[in-house]
Amino acid sequence: MEGGPNIQDVAEQSEETHEEVPRGCCNFFCHPLRGAHRFIVLIFLCFLGFGSYFCYDNPAALKTNMMKDLNLNDIQYGLLYSLYSWPNVFMCFIGGYLIDRVFGIRLGTNIFMGLTFLGQIIFAGATYMNIFWLMLVGRFIFGIGAESLAVGQNNYAVQWFKGKELNMVFGLQLSFARIGSTVNFKVMDGIYNWVNEKYTGPQGMGIVLFIATSTCVLSMVCSLVVGVFDKRAEKILNRDASRGGEVVRLTDVFTFKPAFWFVCVICVAYYVAIFPFISFVQDFFMSKFHLTKDEANSVASIVYLISGFASPVLGFCIDKTGRNIIFIVTAICATIVAHSLIAWSTFNPYYGMCLMGIAYSALASSLWPLVSLIIPEYQLGTAYGVCQAIQNLGLAVMSIVAGAIIHNYDFERLEFFFIGCLLVALLATMALFTYDIVTKGVLNMTPKQRQRLLDTNVPEIVNGAGASDSTENLVDDKEYHVRHSNPPTRGD
Repeated sequence: MEGGPNIQDVAEQSEETHEEVPRGCCNFFCHPLRGAHRFIVLIFLCFLGFGSYFCYDNPAALKTNMMKDLNLNDIQYGLLYSLYSWPNVFMCFIGGYLIDRVFGIRLGTNIFMGLTFLGQIIFAGATYMNIFWLMLVGRFIFGIGAESLAVGQNNYAVQWFKGKELNMVFGLQLSFARIGSTVNFKVMDGIYNWVNEKYTGPQGMGIVLFIATSTCVLSMVCSLVVGVFDKRAEKILNRDASRGGEVVRLTDVFTFKPAFWFVCVICVAYYVAIFPFISFVQDFFMSKFHLTKDEANSVASIVYLISGFASPVLGFCIDKTGRNIIFIVTAICATIVAHSLIAWSTFNPYYGMCLMGIAYSALASSLWPLVSLIIPEYQLGTAYGVCQAIQNLGLAVMSIVAGAIIHNYDFERLEFFFIGCLLVALLATMALFTYDIVTKGVLNMTPKQRQRLLDTNVPEIVNGAGASDSTENLVDDKEYHVRHSNPPTRGD
């Protein structure tokens, strides 16, 4: 299976055997352990997911024209998203397992990027021919590929950047995801109007979607390039020689430690107060603050706009300071304040939405990297797949609940619901913090504390410990086992 020990594990092994990383201008850009080389890989890694995020919201950006040109009703339009979301409650978990057990990172990422591209092609072609059932097939295939592609992207991030800039990289990936969605909403209407000068109806809409597919071509190229970089790094760093013999099994999910499940609860409970909130808040802005529809949409989009540039900046700060759990607690509390300002104060809603955008960026940049500190590397694909599956299920169910609340009551009741979800996230975070203290874990340490612990206990590098190992073994009185070793500059 592809993808042995991550880059930073090998770097530490090199340090312990007093092997120096090759120096020189050429090696500065070409050697996998060099920061400049990792930065080159990072560029392609970020664009790897750009196409899927751009194309995901094509129907939303073209909603009015799509429903008119294809004669769709609201139920049919909703199915374009339902056929994407509901299957991925299970499929991204299976996709993560396939990356871990069957395909490996490189082949798995290429396969799922290929499915994303194929699904978008089918969707565009079916739109051109105005065959609705085939459009649904395309969205279904697109969803299977896109969600599992995100798992592969996360695995690449851990393999290349764990122990160095991992929090920043997760923040940057989030930033590019939001940029992809934002660019889609900004340009698709213009592309539609340009195409509509010569082609109208289903044919025109199909051509517009084919043009959008070019972003998936870009991402497919990036997937192949990252695979080439990773294959080259595997040879240079001789990963095969240090590759563990552990094999992931589906039943390993039942051996994941409580810390992992706390992270899942935090993820779902927090995101419920962000994404469904944004989808329902426009009408509230118009009624309470007397905004126009365009103004309300602009205010609602501030969260995504801020996360576009704040996520990598905050991720960089977390890399340098550590204390991931403290950042998570702060982000949740700030989001509660933001919801309260929006719902019950007379302040301009921009203030609350800006605060929410910063808090959302901080949480996303500090939460997702924790999985790589909890789960052995050979199970990471499965673990990230489980996280996304639970997130998809939670958002799907809670969006329905939120819709029922706003339909039967009012927005104030809905805000109580969102704040209740945030309190659940806060309780889960405190439980994670307590568990980390009791088990003498490293989740809330600073980079220096983690390194000092390594130096004091004379670590034995064990990348990919068995699924039966517990997080308590991270700091044992007799022997210190490091599942994912941390170099001196570690800050996730």
